[in-house]
Amino acid sequence: MGRFRSKIRRLIGKGGSDVPHSLAEDGRKVFAHYMVGLTSHQSAEQWSHDIKTAKEAGIDGFALNVGPSDIWTEAQLSHAYHEAEQAGDFVVFISFDMACGSWTVEQVVNLVNQFKDLPAQMHVEGKPLVSTFEGPDWAENWEAVRSQTDDIFLMPDWSSLGPYGVGEKLDIIDGAFSWDAWPKAGQYQMTMNEDLVYKHCLADKKYMMGVSPYFYANLPQWNKNWYASSESLWFDRWQQVIDVLPDFVQIITWNDFGESSYICDTAPAQVVEGAERYVNRCSHAAFRAVLPYFIAAYKAGTREVDFEGPDTAIAWYRTTPASAGQESGTTWGQAGTFAATQGARDVVSVMALCRVPRTVTVAIAGRWTTFDTRPNVLISYFEMPFDSKISGAVTIAMNGMTTEGPPILNEWTEDEVHFNSVVIQV
Repeated sequence: MGRFRSKIRRLIGKGGSDVPHSLAEDGRKVFAHYMVGLTSHQSAEQWSHDIKTAKEAGIDGFALNVGPSDIWTEAQLSHAYHEAEQAGDFVVFISFDMACGSWTVEQVVNLVNQFKDLPAQMHVEGKPLVSTFEGPDWAENWEAVRSQTDDIFLMPDWSSLGPYGVGEKLDIIDGAFSWDAWPKAGQYQMTMNEDLVYKHCLADKKYMMGVSPYFYANLPQWNKNWYASSESLWFDRWQQVIDVLPDFVQIITWNDFGESSYICDTAPAQVVEGAERYVNRCSHAAFRAVLPYFIAAYKAGTREVDFEGPDTAIAWYRTTPASAGQESGTTWGQAGTFAATQGARDVVSVMALCRVPRTVTVAIAGRWTTFDTRPNVLISYFEMPFDSKISGAVTIAMNGMTTEGPPILNEWTEDEVHFNSVVIQV
């Protein structure tokens, strides 16, 4: 293991700075996008649990997505800032959701001023970090916000403009966040091409790269019913992060259950109406198991880091085969023209994080396949295909340990058909 030079323990939770909070503001950071709009009546204890589990995965903070009309916003932001301060070495910042209603300058200024000086506020170059979800038509208002808040460090997500459009507004922003984190309609895999264009267009300004494990939504009340190819997305995207080395990474998302992009422990109170049928029994918590390695490699700028955690493997798969031909009107990608059944691949996806060579065994209804991890590489990726004829429990085994997940079923009612995955860990 001598060639894995940089120690993970020196990269996660590293402190020491002149800002009020102990998390240094310089250097690369990883945040997770937290939907505050789902937290009506949420307790401080839930915030504490979320922050604790995020920290354990190596995440540095939350981007707190807030809308203009939720009456619980200030109370929940107060919980978030307080619990982050109590936890230590964890930061938060506000991300104004410009796509779910109209904000006034006064509203934005008041929220920034209310929270900007609290110890858990994330600062960049000495200024409180502020972000958005969309809102390029609000761009001219940010000068007024700056003047009434003693300045901010503005990194909006204006992905609807594309990187070249964002590049035309460099006089307004300090950097940009890209929501481009999934394969587009008709594409099987994500590329890093747009990330590289963003970095070029931003010149010397900072870039925050979006990373997501998954996307599927079937929510007619919001006209959402599509699946973005996610079979290898969690592995592919983190490989791209290490190649691109952006200033910051934002995981999309921590808790958006309705869009199946969550990596938190399941919180039933946050699941929007209609999503429970594809969220229940589909935990994504095991996606976090590989984050300590990926985050450390990103911060070190190399895949060659000493991983001192336990060897582990995760597997994710859909419990309803696409090859059976049931799609419930779901398209392959946003605004896609093909059915999701034409793009979704029936595979059990496996990532193994191992310090020494291991053999991973994956079985469906007793039919098994073995994979050997790659030598001299800490992270390995495999796929086990299945078809509509197979039915039964899924198990993953490694190093004498076995975990059984929910079964893949080839008979179901229409209400049971969905394109979300369950994630298990051994």
